[in-house]
Amino acid sequence: MKQSVNQILDFFKKNKNGKTWLALSLMGVVVVLAFLFRPTTQEKPIALSAVAAEISAGNVVKIEDTRDSGKLTITYSNGRKEITLRDTATSFLEQMRYLGVSDSALSKVEYEIVEPGSFTAENVISTFISVAMLGLIGFTLLRFTKGGMLPTQKKYSEGEIPNVTFKDVAGIDESRQELTDIVTFLKDNALYQRMGARMPHGVLLVGDPGTGKTLLARAVAGEAGVPFFATSGSEFVEVFVGVGASRVRSLFKKARAKAPCIVFIDEIDAAGRKRHSTGGGGEMEQDQTLNQLLVEMDGFAATEGVIVLAATNRVDVLDPALTRPGRFDRHINVPRPDVKGRLAILEVHVKDRRLASDVNLMDVAKSTPGLVGADLAGIVNEAAILAVRSGHDTITVQDFQEAVEKILTGSVQQKSRVMDEVERRTIAYHEAGHAVVMQATPHADPVYKITIIPRGQMGGFTMTLPEQDSMLMSRNQILARIIGLMGGRVAEELFCDDITSGAANDLQVATQLAEEMVMRLGMSESGLRVFNRPEGYEALTAPRAGQKTFETLDKAIGQILDECYCEAKRIVTEKREVVERVTQSLLQQETLTREEFFALV
Repeated sequence: MKQSVNQILDFFKKNKNGKTWLALSLMGVVVVLAFLFRPTTQEKPIALSAVAAEISAGNVVKIEDTRDSGKLTITYSNGRKEITLRDTATSFLEQMRYLGVSDSALSKVEYEIVEPGSFTAENVISTFISVAMLGLIGFTLLRFTKGGMLPTQKKYSEGEIPNVTFKDVAGIDESRQELTDIVTFLKDNALYQRMGARMPHGVLLVGDPGTGKTLLARAVAGEAGVPFFATSGSEFVEVFVGVGASRVRSLFKKARAKAPCIVFIDEIDAAGRKRHSTGGGGEMEQDQTLNQLLVEMDGFAATEGVIVLAATNRVDVLDPALTRPGRFDRHINVPRPDVKGRLAILEVHVKDRRLASDVNLMDVAKSTPGLVGADLAGIVNEAAILAVRSGHDTITVQDFQEAVEKILTGSVQQKSRVMDEVERRTIAYHEAGHAVVMQATPHADPVYKITIIPRGQMGGFTMTLPEQDSMLMSRNQILARIIGLMGGRVAEELFCDDITSGAANDLQVATQLAEEMVMRLGMSESGLRVFNRPEGYEALTAPRAGQKTFETLDKAIGQILDECYCEAKRIVTEKREVVERVTQSLLQQETLTREEFFALV
């Protein structure tokens, strides 16, 4: 207890002002009262049978009975007092008769019923201490909230100049080019003033997670050599109404003092979501935070030199007032890198790493379609870890291949796993069915690798890679993918005695693709109407379709899946010998490369 009191004193000494010392005084009074008037240990109640024996012996002169609680105060002839408890279901006199006390003995005892609810000195002191403690806690919370001293309060740094520049950003050249004007403005805004040009108050970076939005924002500040204030939208969200707005004011106050500078708000959709007129509680706090952010950005002058960069991957949920001209009026898309961009990103991450002479980064870039900068950085780091684990002096091609497969599948190879021969044979037919159907289907991606070595929950997998990156996906390409997914189940039916759960994920992905074609891409005979997936308040107000419409959609989805299944079954039936050759090769060597597979088919 003494140590706790000393800690409290040390805390308050760091905040010397009148209100703090008042709180300290109140706490001291409460602690002293708690020690002086702490409840004493009460005597243990005696047995009711002992009371009956004393009454029969004539040693009891008075009994005080509390009606509701059943507490009895026994006064003896020598002045001693003791307490006991009776059963509240029956009266005291009946219980005494049950214990064998005669009526004559009871008549000699003064019996008094005491009404409950009277306050004693201990009651008054306990009540005072409780009220004082509650008041002190409320006063402390109120003081901390108003003074910005909550433990969860965001402590903004003074803004350091990052050591990251545009040289450290690769794969997003077009997005980087749009930000060079910001750098020029921060270095010399007189050039724009002479032309009467006004730089945007806010720049919104929009892109998928991991595409490099935060890195790009830091590079702008590092290239311009200005302070960088970084925070996130969730830092402004708090339970207490008004705290988020206070934090916004504090952030921009510091930024104006350090101008020219950059304020970066990551995941701004946490604080900038659309406002609703029926909101309350947490939504009221969010609305106040957003309103304060809008006011701060509207108050910028052309010469202040404060530019707000924000990042999000959910631009559709942002409030329109936040994205209008005059606030975040410049939107920069940060896309997923193409093959050249992935190559440039890999070259940045392998600068300080030792690579084997046979490593071709272009091959690695081609084998990672759709991956973003964060994924590529993870692949390079994982390859370095695998090289150390394998005892290599340099990072080899095999290290990169294993790293790519681990990132794509999410698990490592389980070569030591013991499988039943029947299960192993089923998996081999399953993967061979995938590969043969994909190879024989027009518009399908080429097969890159086949393996029956387990990875995580997968018994094996067939990897396909596109020959080149593309922004669009045609109807034939989607159908070709669904047909390839059906190849594994078809091979199980035709070559094994039974079907297994191995096709569960294949059927799930195929169903999702068919639903996208029918409900959101207009690629079926059911019509061109699009059925979006509403979220939040939109889900409550979204128009409902009739039962007949849903039956039509369900029929169209089932028709696509059935037709693709029939096509996959036709291919496997015609190429039974090819499937057998691929299966036997997989059973012998477990893994087939692209060249080995093409040699078999």
